[in-house]
Amino acid sequence: MGAGHAVGVTHRLYVPGASPVHRLPPQCKLVAVLAFVLLVVATPRERFWAFAVYALLLAGVAATARIPFRTVAKRVVIEVPFVAFAFLLPFVATGEETAVLGVGLSESGLWGAWNILAKGTLGVVASILLAATTEPRLLLLGIERLRMPQLITQIATFMLRYGDVVAAELGRMKVARASRGFEARDLRATRVLATSAGALFLRSYERGERVHLAMLSRGYDGRMPLTHDVGATAAQWTAAAALPLAAALVTLAAWMTP
Repeated sequence: MGAGHAVGVTHRLYVPGASPVHRLPPQCKLVAVLAFVLLVVATPRERFWAFAVYALLLAGVAATARIPFRTVAKRVVIEVPFVAFAFLLPFVATGEETAVLGVGLSESGLWGAWNILAKGTLGVVASILLAATTEPRLLLLGIERLRMPQLITQIATFMLRYGDVVAAELGRMKVARASRGFEARDLRATRVLATSAGALFLRSYERGERVHLAMLSRGYDGRMPLTHDVGATAAQWTAAAALPLAAALVTLAAWMTP
């Protein structure tokens, strides 16, 4: 039960480093990213130059954190299913139409698609940089520092810690089925897969009970002991505020520009 619970294993989203961005406390980065995203959302969609400046700001953060462009490009693909709807808007929206490559498209739909695509992509990239420069366990500590109820952060901590354990258990069950000649070829395999899902649930439930009893025997009283000090100084808050402050100037200029 011990190997799968190792807390020191680096999460796949985290890119180890010692850059100034990596060293910032997690609560500072969380507030900075949230403020940045809100400012991006508040920007008028007609100000193309503003979104270009936002992209340059994020590129500057990535360069400072030494996060490879290829890493960000690969991970940004995660937004494709969520913005696919944006590409349908020009075809299904009503209102005045304009011709694009000989195809009549709705102007309001085009603006809506651009709005979703630009703001969604910038928000996803900001989140990717946050995850790449902050370990998940420190993110949870940062959320707790921002007065998030501890019960919620504990649930998230256990989900993070034991998600890989359950995935490994599922992998072992898959190997066991394959070693017995099982292949999911048609609907007849549904019964076997449903039985496996039930067995996985029972094993996970039993493991959870054992872990809970082990925690109680070690003095768990509803609060997890703090193993890291994630306090932030005024200088660190100021450094983290550089991104949202620059974005605020861009947003203000976008609203003042006719």
